[in-house]
Order: sequence, then C-alpha cells, then structure tokens
Amino acid sequence: MNERPGSWLPRLQEVGERLAEEWVSARRPKEDESTPRPHELRASDDDRERFVQVLQDAHADGRLMLDELEERLGVVYSARTLGELAAVTADLLPAEQQPLNLDGRPVSAFFKQEQRGGRWVVPAELAVTAMFGTTKLDLREAILQNRRIVINATLVFGGLEIHVPEGLEVIRVAKGRTVRLTKQPTEPEAPVVEVRTTNFAGDVKVKEPPRRKRRR
Repeated sequence: MNERPGSWLPRLQEVGERLAEEWVSARRPKEDESTPRPHELRASDDDRERFVQVLQDAHADGRLMLDELEERLGVVYSARTLGELAAVTADLLPAEQQPLNLDGRPVSAFFKQEQRGGRWVVPAELAVTAMFGTTKLDLREAILQNRRIVINATLVFGGLEIHVPEGLEVIRVAKGRTVRLTKQPTEPEAPVVEVRTTNFAGDVKVKEPPRRKRRR
C-alpha cells in the first residue's frame, strides 16, 4: 500500500509520546505529601481577576445569563485555591485558552514544537522530552510550586527553550557539572530552576528580559 509522503509522521509522534510517558512514569519519584498539589495552591487577587474577565466576556456574548454570571462571580471571589477557580470556567473555554493551567503532565515534542506558557503552575519536578523537536517553557507568568524547580530534560537532536522573568535563576546539571545559564544577577534567596539533562546533540537556551538601563 502506497502512503502519502509524511503520513507516517503523526503515528511516529504518537508512538514517541507514549514511550516518553512510560519512561517518565518509570522514573517518577514518589510525591512529597507535604508539598501542596497545584490545585491546592492559594489563589491571588490577580488570579481571581483573570477569571472575572472570562466570565464577563461570556456574559457579554450570551454564553452566561445574568443569574449564572452572578453565581459564578460569587464562587470566584470566595475561592481560596486555584482548583476552585479552575472549575468556574471549565465549560466556557478550551483547555489551551483557560486563564489558568494546572496541567502538570510531562511536556514532549517529537518532530514538532510543543510549548507551555501563560498562567500555569510549574510542578516541583517536570519531565521534558524533545526528539527532533523543540519544547518551550514560558515562566514569565507562571506559578512555581517550589522555590527550586527540577526539570528532567531528555533531548535527542532536540532543544529546550526557557523564557524567564527577572529574579529567576536557571542552572544546568549534566554529567556532574553545573553551569549557570542566566546571565543577569539574582538575589541569594531567589527561586532556582535546575535543568538536569540527558541528551544526545541537544541544546538548552534561556531567554531573559532585557536589562534595565541604570540611571545616572
């Protein structure tokens, strides 16, 4: 049977992602019971306002009636955790457009580009796999579950690109050697992202915000 050129690629991606999930599951350490899960983290006023905006937009275009809007606004303003907030807009937007992402699953890219960004919770330990592809992690609006985040990156002719806000330090640990990837200075108690790499012809890049000009 003749197949169209490139028709094998989606199947190869699917197989690769399944193997990556099995690999990560086998290596995944037991969760620390003392660490709050992403949905258990406390919500901020800024997080609540993000959900308020979604609800107001839904009311404006007719997806929510006035009584539904008032009911859900009450839930938002009384919500204590991120999990309570996430449930409020679950039926209003697809997952990739939600104002908050609590998905802590591994990020895998096989012959493609995969990214995670916006307002999302970065778990204390995150597995990333890139094979002939690129994974992008945007941490500029992210919530860090711990002050020290460990990213276990498996890179095979692939790349990992990390966008960071000011004050976040990124280090890379490979073969017992530690290299600081961020160039801008950080405070001694600043949060740290530790990238542990297992790679073959892979690369890790960090994108930092422009340096502020010093006032004279």
